[in-house]
Amino acid sequence: MTTVLWPKCKGFAQNAAIRRHLSSQEEQSVTRPETSYPEQINLPFNFSFIKDSFELRHPSDQEPEGTGFWAIIQGNGVVLVQADDGLSLPEGDLPAGLTPHHPPLCIGLWKGRPLRACTVSTKLALEPPFAAEPFNATEQRLDFPTLTLAGLAKQILHWEQQSRHCSRCGAETERIPGTWGKRCTGCASEHYPHIHPCAIVLVKRNDQVLLTRKAEWPAGRYSLVAGFVDFGESLEECAIREVREETGIEIENVRYVGSQNWPFPAQLMAGFVADYAGGEITVDTTELEDARWFAVDALPLLPPRRSIARHIIDTFAR
Repeated sequence: MTTVLWPKCKGFAQNAAIRRHLSSQEEQSVTRPETSYPEQINLPFNFSFIKDSFELRHPSDQEPEGTGFWAIIQGNGVVLVQADDGLSLPEGDLPAGLTPHHPPLCIGLWKGRPLRACTVSTKLALEPPFAAEPFNATEQRLDFPTLTLAGLAKQILHWEQQSRHCSRCGAETERIPGTWGKRCTGCASEHYPHIHPCAIVLVKRNDQVLLTRKAEWPAGRYSLVAGFVDFGESLEECAIREVREETGIEIENVRYVGSQNWPFPAQLMAGFVADYAGGEITVDTTELEDARWFAVDALPLLPPRRSIARHIIDTFAR
């Protein structure tokens, strides 16, 4: 470590600047973990996946002319056109018989044409060539751009439904121009899309990883510990608490590795990798069916590649 004699003629600001400079040099000499920290992860539901062909618009923008594409949400699925070459968003006029709950909302331009979103009743029977594809389908049949556009539509429509009335006084809301925000017509409170942060974490112990299973998942599927951020918590503290509460395991060296927008209905999944610090597995049966250590060369059935859970496992398990 370099020894420095601080000249009395220098002011506090100058001395502080010198200290910061030396401190940064010493930090650069320290060996850093090999974990990579991407600026963005190109995963479904992240805007970066569609940014080259999609332009998000606000409801107060001028309504674009002409026909385009439709993101029609039915429950936990999206209505698509089924053809021999796969599934695609409907195009042209709103398909006959698909009566929306509320007037369609243009959410942006996809490949230069309007993308309009709406919801239809879950009781509506679809006739060929239309079919509803679940977002959580076990078999991944949707290409990632279509999945991302449909997820974005679902998230926006959820916000539209939840924001019609002020959560403070109950009065109706009106749009704030140029944003997706709403302003209360009664008390003037402003409300903006509610995105709920969650931490999801891969825990490593030598050549093993900690995986968990919920009873409602497909048979044999395991994934990562995850949960919502609580009051007064950082994301890292949330990861530590969730692992402790659900599995009884203590973790350390929690490192951020990326995030994914998760529109079911409005989560932001912040992904981490952590090291085992101690404890034996004790499963919280109110949350999980099972939790166990798996060797990295003998992993069970994993989540589909559309999820950040799978991205973290594939990228950082070994």
